Amino acid sequence: MVLHNCKANAQRHGKDRKGVQRFKYNECGKTFSEERTKPLDTMSLDPKKAISVLNLLAEGVSIRACERLTDVNRNTIMSLIVLVGERCERILEQRIQSVPVRDVQLDEVWAFVQCKEKTKTEDDPKRGDAYCFIAFERHTKLVLTWHLGRRTTWDTFEFTENLGRATADHTFQVTTDGFGPYRDCVVHSLGAKKIDFAQMIKVYVASREGEQKYSPAEVINTEIVPVYGDPDPERICTSHVERQNLTVRMQMRRLTRLTNGFSKKWENLKAAYAFFFAHYNFCRVHSTIRMTPAMEAGLTGTHLDA
Repeated sequence: MVLHNCKANAQRHGKDRKGVQRFKYNECGKTFSEERTKPLDTMSLDPKKAISVLNLLAEGVSIRACERLTDVNRNTIMSLIVLVGERCERILEQRIQSVPVRDVQLDEVWAFVQCKEKTKTEDDPKRGDAYCFIAFERHTKLVLTWHLGRRTTWDTFEFTENLGRATADHTFQVTTDGFGPYRDCVVHSLGAKKIDFAQMIKVYVASREGEQKYSPAEVINTEIVPVYGDPDPERICTSHVERQNLTVRMQMRRLTRLTNGFSKKWENLKAAYAFFFAHYNFCRVHSTIRMTPAMEAGLTGTHLDA
């Protein structure tokens, strides 16, 4: 290795306590460390430790449990989630564009930040109920896009606009539940693709007092409502995306009910969702299709590691 200024040769001069190669110039006696790539930017966390933490988080382990298992401080783990989540969000936006699809199902997963909507005392948009809109392709099992927000028309529109960018320009079928804003938003964002769109509206029986708090209400009837195009009645279904919602809850500790693992910051919840969906699409082998959803959709030739 050659010094930039005096062009003197440098010889190996041992390693530091972290195993980084050091060098020493023969003429001036100055020493320096070998330049290293920094996959975690300014974080000094060992990449192997970071991978261990991410693998645990991907399996639904809580932050404090990760701290006990890996000896990595909880604040460092949170910083890692935010850093990786931001990168995963960019990867998902870049890689999932104009994907050919056949059957797309839309649904929302409920969570909350700091407190539930009914108990918050301040009108803070980043506290209270948080809904994650999910677009799921029935055959490839790919999560096409997602959006974290409120259960409002504006957030629904943002979500369907993202779905428009994620899907190719050809006819496909879309099924949603009975949430009202879907009717206009889906048609506005996807109508140019000549989609076939229907809603499956479930009718629930009134729960007995106390039951609705911890158990879902019983479905007594379903109503099929064609909205746009010519949807095939045999393909009108939301069961697959609802099963995906279970996977989300099982693999994300933040969404486990009746615990204190819920998110305390909106940004942290968003980063956790981004990491989960990137890991689900590109890293995790789906037991039904025996490959990752990204492989089944033709986005990549092999599954990736965390």
